[in-house]
Amino acid sequence: MKIIQMKKINTKNILKKIFKGKTAKKVKKKVAVKKAKKIKKVVSKRIKVASKKIISKTSKLKKTTKVDEAKEEQKNANLRISKSNEVKPEIKKVKKQETEKREYKIKDYIVYPKHGVGQITEFKKINIGGIDVETYVIKFEKDKANGMVPVNKQSHLRPLATINQVNKCISILKSKPKIKRSMWSRRAQEYEAKISSGKIYELAEVVRDLNKGDDLMVDQSYSERQLFEKAYERILSEFQIVLNLSMEDTQKKLDKALKRNLGVQAQPLTTTPKSSTTELPIEEPISDTEENLDD
Repeated sequence: MKIIQMKKINTKNILKKIFKGKTAKKVKKKVAVKKAKKIKKVVSKRIKVASKKIISKTSKLKKTTKVDEAKEEQKNANLRISKSNEVKPEIKKVKKQETEKREYKIKDYIVYPKHGVGQITEFKKINIGGIDVETYVIKFEKDKANGMVPVNKQSHLRPLATINQVNKCISILKSKPKIKRSMWSRRAQEYEAKISSGKIYELAEVVRDLNKGDDLMVDQSYSERQLFEKAYERILSEFQIVLNLSMEDTQKKLDKALKRNLGVQAQPLTTTPKSSTTELPIEEPISDTEENLDD
């Protein structure tokens, strides 16, 4: 019989082996947890960076799409054609009338370029489109008519000429006429523009250039005669008020400067009588060339 020899059991060694296995397991677990935490941090950082990039790209895409949409809308608006093929004007609402100080008083004589000499009879307020407009009421004795001019358009009116200006006009009437060699239609337009300008010197030039004097041999067309009489009557009415003379005396003075009706008693020019007074339109549109008379 074999005798099995049993080794002595050492408790210290047994305990060492047991504790060594447990500590190794704990260390392995701790290392694994640390690695997992590190991996989580790295992954979360990468996710954040990627999400920021995605957000920036999407915002850029939105901006570009908005710009593209706006451009397309502009192109479509430019391509759209209105039914009437006309651009509708912008309507601006005027709430208040531009106020100005009155330069003229009642009973003052003024010159309105389109109608000649007139007298202010009163101030009147008229409602136009819901706006109260203050106007001058002007009486034109020659035309037997009344007109209205807004106070804020009084720059279109001018006062009567001074005595010095009248004397200069007489010297213009005495000078030689300056007749151009152009066609009568063009000259007629120029004469009409000078008469409508309201400037007394230009009015005197028209009377001088169209005056034929007592030369009966010179042919004068109907349109020439009309323009001459229109300018002559306007300058005559202004001279009469400025010089404070009668109609006959002022006409004699004019005819003497023009060398007309010599040795014949002056007679007023015939005008078509009007039965009743008429109302002129309120402030007819006047071109920019109509300016006040410079002294």
